[in-house]
Amino acid sequence: MVAEDAEHAALDTGIESRTSRQPSAPTWTFLTNHGHVLVCIARDPGIRIRDIAERVGITERAAQGIVADLIRAGYVVRTRIGRRNHYEIDPTRPVRHPVEQPHLVGDLLGALAALSDHDTLGSRPGTETLTGSSTSGR
Repeated sequence: MVAEDAEHAALDTGIESRTSRQPSAPTWTFLTNHGHVLVCIARDPGIRIRDIAERVGITERAAQGIVADLIRAGYVVRTRIGRRNHYEIDPTRPVRHPVEQPHLVGDLLGALAALSDHDTLGSRPGTETLTGSSTSGR
């Protein structure tokens, strides 16, 4: 009986602590950090690595590595303008996972832009292709 009471007390404590917890930050997201970085660049092609890192919640070094990955894979082109970098996304590149085929990066960015409260993708010169024909014909 004593052991049974102790077991119930332990269960009650576990249940109580699980249900009384404050809502915390999510432990996972639907997009990878590479996806988050791509969204940051799409919204602000002149964004600094420091700002990408802050928005995504990663280190500057990790942000630099991800941008380098995206450039190497042909998803992003970096152009130096003075002391700053300007990024351009190739919306015709396919998403990388077979489950998401045959969709393009432009489809993903267009869908995310359509869901945002303020669509900043289509309002910048040179980014019309991100929300253009690649998403409208589906």
